[in-house]
Amino acid sequence: MKIKRVLFTLLLPILLCAMVQDNEPKEILLWPNGAPGSAGKTDAESVRITDQDDHVITNIHKPSITPYLPSAEKNTCAAIIVIPGGGHSELWITHEGYNPAKWFRDQGIATFILKYRLARQKNSTYTVDRDELADIQRAIRLVRSRAKEWHLDTAKIGVMGFSAGGELAALAAMRFNQSDPRAADPIDRENDKPDFQVLIYPGNISRLEVSKSSPPVFIAGGYKDRPEISEGIAELYLKYKKAQIPAELHIYANVGHGFGIRSTNTGAVAEWPQEVKLWLGDIGVLKVTSK
Repeated sequence: MKIKRVLFTLLLPILLCAMVQDNEPKEILLWPNGAPGSAGKTDAESVRITDQDDHVITNIHKPSITPYLPSAEKNTCAAIIVIPGGGHSELWITHEGYNPAKWFRDQGIATFILKYRLARQKNSTYTVDRDELADIQRAIRLVRSRAKEWHLDTAKIGVMGFSAGGELAALAAMRFNQSDPRAADPIDRENDKPDFQVLIYPGNISRLEVSKSSPPVFIAGGYKDRPEISEGIAELYLKYKKAQIPAELHIYANVGHGFGIRSTNTGAVAEWPQEVKLWLGDIGVLKVTSK
C-alpha cells in the first residue's frame, strides 16, 4: 500500500498536467484539406518566447482558429475573432491573442484566435490582400457556419485586430462577400462581413476605406505611437464620422505601440477592454448598463 501511495504522489502532477492540457482549447483548421496557396509548404511552425513571456509564432501554413467559449450561464451569444499583430512577419499571440481571448470569454463573449499566414516573413510567397485576407474571411464564415453549435447569434460576430491584425480586421470590414448558397463547401455559403470591428493601433491606416455599408468601429491607440498610427487613427475616425458609421475613438496619453492586454498595463489604457465591452452595449451587441 505504501508503494502505491508513493507512486500516486509521483504521478499526480503528471496527471493534473495532462488534464489541464486536455481542457485547453483545440485549434480548428480553416481548411482541413489544406489552405489555397499553401500546397507543398510543410515547414513546421516556430515559436519563440520573449523576455515578457510573449509567444511569437512564425512559419504558419495551416491557418486556424482557436475557440475560447464562455460558460452557458455567461454566454451573450456574441463572438469576436481576435487577430494578433506582428508586422505580417510573425504573430505576437500572447498579449494580442491569448490574453484578449480569455478576458472577453470571461465576459460571456465567445472568442476565436486567428492564426493566419504571414505575407512579410522572409521568403514568403503569401500576400496580405490575397492570403491573409482570405484567412480572416474564412474564419468569419467558419464561425457563422457553427453558430448553432456554439450558441452564437450570427448577427453578432465581429473582428478585433492589433497592429497588422488591425489592418486585417479593417480589410475584412471593407472587402466582404455575401453568402453563396450554391457554394460546394458549406462554410463558403456563409457571408464574411463582420458585424462590428475593433481596431487596436491598426497598421497601414492610409489604405483603409470607409463606405456607407461599413460596420460600426471601435478604434484605440497610444498618443506616443508613431505618427502614422497616433495621428492616423484620428483621421480614420473622421472618415467613419463623415460616412455616418457609428464610431468610437480612444487615444491613451501615456502609451505607445503594442500595449494589448498585459498585467503591467496601468492607468487608463488598462481599461480599454472594458471600454470595448461598454461600446458593444451601446451598439446593441451586448446588454450592458454600467461597469
